[in-house]
Amino acid sequence: MRDRFLFAGLFALGFAVLGAYAFNAAQGQAQTAAPEDAPVLEITVAGQAEGVIEVTLRPDLAPQHVERVIALAESGAYDGVVFHRVIDGFMAQTGDVQFGRAEGDTARAGTGGSDMPNLPAEFSDEPFARGVMGMARSQSPDSANSQFFLMFAPAPHLNGQYTVLGQITDGMDVLDAIKRGTGPNGAVMGAPDIMERVRVLD
Repeated sequence: MRDRFLFAGLFALGFAVLGAYAFNAAQGQAQTAAPEDAPVLEITVAGQAEGVIEVTLRPDLAPQHVERVIALAESGAYDGVVFHRVIDGFMAQTGDVQFGRAEGDTARAGTGGSDMPNLPAEFSDEPFARGVMGMARSQSPDSANSQFFLMFAPAPHLNGQYTVLGQITDGMDVLDAIKRGTGPNGAVMGAPDIMERVRVLD
């Protein structure tokens, strides 16, 4: 009798685990954990949103993209760059270190990159869940450079098409408060929110 109850309990537990996995997959939750020693990107946001977003980077998924973001952050290239494209229910895009500086003319923000070469795609099976950091690119898969985006919500249509390089682990409320853009392209009018400071935590 005890064995029968034990089997029934394990059977129910198995269904519960499978059900939780299916729910997470449906909600677009991240499926793998970052390495324990993964670097963390700290983004201080200013404007309509005020606060800090921490992104645990994923060199295990996209080593070259993570290396690029760290290099740009450590050089100060991301400091003062605007969130130029923000689509409610989708994502907030930033990182144009060439044309996206708040103190300059941001009319061309979103069309530039850094002075480093473009990166080859590092696509993975990691889903574009809420809070994921993905690397922006043009039509070519191998055109990512400096721009990235942070997900407000899951976007399964991006899976396997863009490089996942991190996951927000603190500050989702700050992301949610970022000033939204208008129109289908999400262009932010007036004064967009900015990445006041970006650094890599030890």
